[in-house]
Amino acid sequence: MDEQKTPPGDPADTPAASGGDPPKRRGWDRSTRNAALISALVAVPVTVAVAGFTFASLAPDEPAGPGPSPSASAARPQSTAPVEMPAAPLAERPATVCRALLSQLPPTVRELPQRPVTAGAEQNAAYGDPALTVACGVPEPAVPPETAVWVVDTVCWHVGERADATVLTTVDREVAVQVSVPRTYEQPLQWVAPIAQTVVASVPSGGDVPAGCLGG
Repeated sequence: MDEQKTPPGDPADTPAASGGDPPKRRGWDRSTRNAALISALVAVPVTVAVAGFTFASLAPDEPAGPGPSPSASAARPQSTAPVEMPAAPLAERPATVCRALLSQLPPTVRELPQRPVTAGAEQNAAYGDPALTVACGVPEPAVPPETAVWVVDTVCWHVGERADATVLTTVDREVAVQVSVPRTYEQPLQWVAPIAQTVVASVPSGGDVPAGCLGG
């Protein structure tokens, strides 16, 4: 009898027939490779996203935006030289009231520091550069009935205008007080508020008070 030969590809030729490892099917290898490729493609963006998150967490905060700009008076070197002011002679009573006012004025008006004056330190004061000035014992302006007046902290002020400043003068006090606010400083009534508080504390009310000050 002729010896029968096992045809190629028969299981008898595989390692399993001789006790080796089981056969590997080609279809399984292809599926495994596809799955691995998909996992790798998904893992790449995830890794990038995690790295980006980590960098963002470790990176310093962005610098804040620009802070508030300095005022016009603080944007340049400030003069501390004495401010030139006239000093008219005062009678005894006005001089006493003005000394009381000057002794109680604040050391600053908003951010403006007080400066020396060339004359009349017992009746004049100045703040900042350009100088906001305070003069006590000045002539009180005549205020027609139809003229508008402004009340700031219970002090009544007449407002006048010069080329370089707004001039506010009390019209309801025993002794008139005048504040000149340079046009560099906006909203002059706000600048006069700290001085008005001292006027209330040291200068008695009196004189011919305009109707506008009384709300009439």
